[in-house]
Amino acid sequence: MLITKASQTDVPELNILVNSAYRGETSKKGWTTEANLLDGIRIDEETLASYFTDSNIIILKNTDETGQITGCVYLEVRKPKLYVGMFSVSPLLQGKGLGRDLLLEAEIYAKQLNCSTLTMTVISTRQELISWYERRGFNATGEIQPFHDGKKFGIPKQHIELIVMEKRV
Repeated sequence: MLITKASQTDVPELNILVNSAYRGETSKKGWTTEANLLDGIRIDEETLASYFTDSNIIILKNTDETGQITGCVYLEVRKPKLYVGMFSVSPLLQGKGLGRDLLLEAEIYAKQLNCSTLTMTVISTRQELISWYERRGFNATGEIQPFHDGKKFGIPKQHIELIVMEKRV
């Protein structure tokens, strides 16, 4: 396993990975699926490509021994915090420690970027995911945000709210 910075050339493979982890039939093979909550796609190549033009954004990727991307995480500097998003592991590899390793690498980046806190949003009804983050030191702040407007990140099948979770590093 190797965790490195992703680049513009990784966009097509990242797009497939992220969408397979969150939506559609493939996502149901893992435990992080949102297919029962949202229709549509999680991300598109145009949005992914735009991230590589923003100096405040880093995408880390995990690659296997063949060079295939098996996990990724989006990091955005919002001093003094580092926002963690688009956290994805191949549904076929979930539960093997890749997610934990990606989060640990995000903590290292936070320290290097002089960010004291990792922050993220999680769908409020995703109790199994919230519990997973809590076991890794994240806590709910009490702040609740609405789900994204429009259809860019999916079409809600029900009312969705996001809770903010943070971890000091």
